[in-house]
Amino acid sequence: MASKALEDYLKIIYKLESGSSEGKGVQTSAIAERLAISQASVSNMLKKLAEQHYIEYARYHGVSLTPAGRKIALGMVRKHRILELYLVERLGYSWDEVDEEAEVLEHSISDKLANRMWEDLGRPTQDPHGSPIPDVDGAMQFQDWIALTEVDLDQSVRLRRIKNRTPEELRYLSSIGLSTGTRIVVKNRAPAEGPLLIKVEQDQLQAIDYRMAEALMVSKEQDA
Repeated sequence: MASKALEDYLKIIYKLESGSSEGKGVQTSAIAERLAISQASVSNMLKKLAEQHYIEYARYHGVSLTPAGRKIALGMVRKHRILELYLVERLGYSWDEVDEEAEVLEHSISDKLANRMWEDLGRPTQDPHGSPIPDVDGAMQFQDWIALTEVDLDQSVRLRRIKNRTPEELRYLSSIGLSTGTRIVVKNRAPAEGPLLIKVEQDQLQAIDYRMAEALMVSKEQDA
């Protein structure tokens, strides 16, 4: 059985790899920043992962997962997202509470229990934040959604996914009425990646910074 540290590293590498440019590996500094530990500690762990054939490392390119490493990473992502949805749907947690709980529980539950929870939930394809849940083979259903920053002014869209936000940011989004399925209209956009002025449903205007708006994935109203 893989250790908790190994699982955490592989999952983080997967997430960083997924968010990087196509074909570009993950840098040691990015992993160290995500884990809030020294690059020396990360390098030591990466050496162990490479020896176990979970990752490949190329100088000037960075780290990439092998098929074996990717399988473990996707298994952890699956458990995490199933747990998040189960906590919301069955135990009444709010969406800003579930990430921390799932981080602990994902290392403890078996694949069998995760699959039972998934079946009980009706075989969902998305977690509470709209992120895809890998199936038992690691496949995911990705949608052709765009970031809120790419939306034309006065274009009506629906919020479909919130990518990698902190509990504090999720609470803020909730406080201004944003959740998956919410209708949004961008009314103004400041230059030089400045904040966006948006209308949430039929309520008053709200300001949201560009960085956060990049993490809000939406579909056009006619595609919703």
